[in-house]
Amino acid sequence: MTLTPAAERVLEVAGKLFYDNGIHAVGVEAIANEANVTKKTLYDRFGSKDALIAQYLRRRDERWREHVVRVVEQRTRMTPTRRLLLVFDALEEWMATENPRGCAFVNAQAELPDAGHPGREVIREQKQWLLDYLRTLAREAGIRNPRKIATSVLLLLEGATVTASLGVVPGAVGNAKEVAKQLIELN
Repeated sequence: MTLTPAAERVLEVAGKLFYDNGIHAVGVEAIANEANVTKKTLYDRFGSKDALIAQYLRRRDERWREHVVRVVEQRTRMTPTRRLLLVFDALEEWMATENPRGCAFVNAQAELPDAGHPGREVIREQKQWLLDYLRTLAREAGIRNPRKIATSVLLLLEGATVTASLGVVPGAVGNAKEVAKQLIELN
């Protein structure tokens, strides 16, 4: 989807405001004002706040996927097993710069109880992509049961994201990575 410069501004502002303040706490008027556009322009470009929320989540998902793949794929000299663990490094880097309030998708899921909301499908797709990517990395590593390991690694990643954002466990991502390494070694 090609966006006009005004629509790009709206999407950028909405993304920052939604992540920093919560989706329901931010109205379209605040987004339009901050993006220096009219509400009419916002609605002309996105149709509704719900569509804008879905587009915000899709854009964030695209950035997350690019980041994860870049971190994993740039280190080609590592063993396939080590590459699977690089997803934790990607998460740690992302959290340091992009995720101080935790996972945007988990946060959005909590705010979007309607299963028919367009943002919910984006959230599901984001988590499914990560699970599929982990399964691919596990297969490439020659792990006997790549589905089981991928599922376990996803659970560790998600738990580390939430725990780290709450500050409950210092080094949560590193701890989760160590547990994942032990699981992988057992297979």
